[in-house]
Amino acid sequence: MLTTGALRAHLLAARLAGTVATSREESLRSYRLFAARDPRVLIGLDPEWSWKQRDLIELMADKCGVSADPACTSGHDVIDPERTLAALDAFAARLGAVARSGGPVLFGTGHPHRLLGFYAALADALSAAGCAVLTPATGHCVDITTRFGLRTYNLDYVRGVALVREPGPSRPGCEPGAHTHSPLPVRTVLDAVASAGGTLPELVVGDHGWVCGAGQLGFEAIGLADTDDPALFVGEAEGVVSVVVPLDDAVRSDYYRPLTRYVLNRACLSQ
Repeated sequence: MLTTGALRAHLLAARLAGTVATSREESLRSYRLFAARDPRVLIGLDPEWSWKQRDLIELMADKCGVSADPACTSGHDVIDPERTLAALDAFAARLGAVARSGGPVLFGTGHPHRLLGFYAALADALSAAGCAVLTPATGHCVDITTRFGLRTYNLDYVRGVALVREPGPSRPGCEPGAHTHSPLPVRTVLDAVASAGGTLPELVVGDHGWVCGAGQLGFEAIGLADTDDPALFVGEAEGVVSVVVPLDDAVRSDYYRPLTRYVLNRACLSQ
């Protein structure tokens, strides 16, 4: 069993928490864009409150442990590992609750090259516990605006985790899916289920637009977020998102495995 102390040490050694790779400049830029209600940073959230950049700095200092000093404008961001651990406990509690109720769950990620394994292990455990891991709208097209213009992606699932891929056959050695912050994939999935009269999720688990998009539509959503993704933490502050775990969401995929073991243990689920 992975102890809290061992996980704390791993978070710091892997730079999942502590001093992380995300720069202060990146985070401040995201806060400015969020304050201006740029949809690229809102990622599906429609904030009820008016958020200024100073408000967001204070929120992120409280939720993540980044510097609360607006004059700090460079260097690397810092995530307090104690905040990460506390959020992981809350995250595990929600997984445990849905496992006990046997409710349907939807997993989705905009970071398949980093986080797919983490979510897939949770999906396997919930499925073994009797939950339906939903995989609707496979193959549906999603048009997403990127920095290269409008691109069409296809919805797909890998081990029960939704992601988007570029059309065409996958090539050996390629990433499992595309990186995206867009809420359009989860909206497409939930619209397809509702239109077909299918089973809607009791819980949505993921990151980026999967969490904000689902939460904004009234579904309980939990997930992971970096310091330059303020939307999830605003959603949590406004009661739209249930739990957000602050950590670096772009380290090596195998660095998340200890988090998987910790969460499954805390949720009383077997891997």
